[in-house]
Amino acid sequence: MSEKEQAAVSAANPGTLYLAFELGFQKWVLGFTIGLGQKPRKRTAAAGDLIALEQEITLARKRFGLPPTARVLSCYEAGRDGFWLHRYLLAHSVENLVVDSSSIEVNRRAKHAKTDRLDVGKLVTMLARYDGGENKVWSVVHVPSVEAEDARHLHRELMALKRDRTRHINRIKGLLAGQGVRLKVDAQLPQQLDQAHLWDGSPLPPGVRARVEREFAGWQFVHQNVLELEAKRLELLRTSSEPSVELVRRLLRLRGIGDNSAWLYVMEFFGWREFHNRREVGGLAGLAATPYDSGDQSRDQGISKAGNSPVRSMAIEIAWPKGLRHQPDSDLTHWFDERFGHSGKRLIKIGIVALARKLLIALWRYLETGEIPAGARLKPSLA
Repeated sequence: MSEKEQAAVSAANPGTLYLAFELGFQKWVLGFTIGLGQKPRKRTAAAGDLIALEQEITLARKRFGLPPTARVLSCYEAGRDGFWLHRYLLAHSVENLVVDSSSIEVNRRAKHAKTDRLDVGKLVTMLARYDGGENKVWSVVHVPSVEAEDARHLHRELMALKRDRTRHINRIKGLLAGQGVRLKVDAQLPQQLDQAHLWDGSPLPPGVRARVEREFAGWQFVHQNVLELEAKRLELLRTSSEPSVELVRRLLRLRGIGDNSAWLYVMEFFGWREFHNRREVGGLAGLAATPYDSGDQSRDQGISKAGNSPVRSMAIEIAWPKGLRHQPDSDLTHWFDERFGHSGKRLIKIGIVALARKLLIALWRYLETGEIPAGARLKPSLA
């Protein structure tokens, strides 16, 4: 580019360099532009090569005739790489947005081409549009602090271990059921295997027994890890002075809220996010309604599910009638009984989801203002 052309570009552009990342495991594709209508400058770098990234930003500034101090605004889709790159960019004076990939607008025609080069070109164009005021082109992820992100590992690991433990139990039961044997899976299983017999009185076949024993060894390992993590969580509840743990203690005052749900609600949802209204609470949990109202057609498409699935699942679990029995006098229980108490199974399921949303909003207000949900009972030992 000649000096005259560089001067013309510098006079025309607003002084912002837009950068989009397509983050792969082996390489990164970088897309640069200075605004709409400009063909993106595409470059590749080895994944995680921060020196090459800085060099490409410097070269892009020169290529577009921007001064070394020009503003740089970047974006990438939330995914496997997490938030470390976001923190690095902020520390090096680069404004960055982490984008919810499911919120990016797409062409609704049947098929569309997809490559890393096309993706990064689209991202950098949408970034320029977003910076120009089109806030609805995508949703920006709220990045947690390092401490808040680290606090989520305990309950996430615990949930993963419990799923693994259930898989081991189901495999053991399935192997035994195939031989007509039904045993309880606990620490006494090896002794029970010695006494187990088939329908004709013969012992378990050696191949089946060996496999059951290997599965049981896996169950023991996972079960021990679950107990250790639960003990660690209990110790934190007893001794920690962290504000997030104090919020967990406050939730535990309510009947029907146990260690698992209270810890999940706070560490995953309420502990570090700032909600401004009840719609944000319901929307972030994926419990927002998605109506379809066009012309003469009007129907409910159910909840969006575009939110935190563990929190949504826990809220729905607590909202089921077996959870409501802990708060028989609460306004939420009365509302559900009056609205759906005599309905069929389908309407009851719809009512449970609606109740789960109301429950999350009530818990948010309780943690924000200290207002106990109307009619709710506290645990006797903490009342």
